[in-house]
Amino acid sequence: MTLRFNGAEIPCPQGSTVLDALIEADQSVEYSCKNGICQTCVLRADRGAVPAESQVGIKDTLKALGYFLPCVCLPEGSLEISVPEDADLLGRARVVSKETLSPSVSRLVIEPATPLYYRAGQFLNLRRDDGLTRSYSLASVPHLDPHLEFHIKTLPGGEMSTWIRDDVSPGQPLEFGGPNGACFYLPEHPEQNLLLIGNGTGLAPLIGIARDALHSSHHGDVYLYHGSRHVAGIYLHEDLLELQTLFPNFHYVPCLSGDAPPQGYRAGRAEAVALGDFPDLTNWRIYLCGYPPMVNAAQRKCYLAGARMDDIHADPFELKELRSSPRD
Repeated sequence: MTLRFNGAEIPCPQGSTVLDALIEADQSVEYSCKNGICQTCVLRADRGAVPAESQVGIKDTLKALGYFLPCVCLPEGSLEISVPEDADLLGRARVVSKETLSPSVSRLVIEPATPLYYRAGQFLNLRRDDGLTRSYSLASVPHLDPHLEFHIKTLPGGEMSTWIRDDVSPGQPLEFGGPNGACFYLPEHPEQNLLLIGNGTGLAPLIGIARDALHSSHHGDVYLYHGSRHVAGIYLHEDLLELQTLFPNFHYVPCLSGDAPPQGYRAGRAEAVALGDFPDLTNWRIYLCGYPPMVNAAQRKCYLAGARMDDIHADPFELKELRSSPRD
């Protein structure tokens, strides 16, 4: 099988994804998670059919135009493909504000040019002028917050996060794609207990999910376990303590796996502390966000603890140049 892309004929061996074939041929393509979640790598098939599995999660209108996810596309025949049209995928926004939440985390608030329908806990793909694109989870809640909020951690080698920390200023235009992701609150079964586990800036979507549930009169207990190696990584501690005072059924548990925990903190990784507190998760709804190895391991452990797979929600994805970096 061959791929025609940017005027080149590229071989695609049996069992290889379209994305892997393009990378092997030194083609410049944007990608991030490589597992069909973030949609950063989306391309368009101009000739040839793509398997249905490579269009899961893409809007129906874009499917009809031939858009697909090359990272999970195992082609069944030759394809002629092209990069997406910006007008099909991208919206425009402006930066409202940026502030420091911790030594390594920035809060970025943007306003879309037109109203955006999204659910708390989903994510957007932010793109700067040179085309660099990265996925960031929303911390805002549509019916509570006037703008879109992100918590962005700066990591060594993180091109987008460093640019946001150092160069982005209020009034600056940005482009975005989405919203994407299936990790969000639905107001069904309001009596069901919710367990939210995250580390690092995996807290961002969990705050949105928790606030959405609580303000939607969810009356089951809502437990949020936030983990970091260091105290500085527990970056919205006071806000979550205040939320706990406002809603008696909300329980916030900060966890430290590196520093000795001060009063009010628990020792250990967030997922280990949470599963130690609740070894039986039968009939619970679970939300997992953060570093993918934690999310993947916690999914399995929650299932073994009795949670139904349909009740375990997660959108793990990893930036390509940071997969081997140590995490807080």
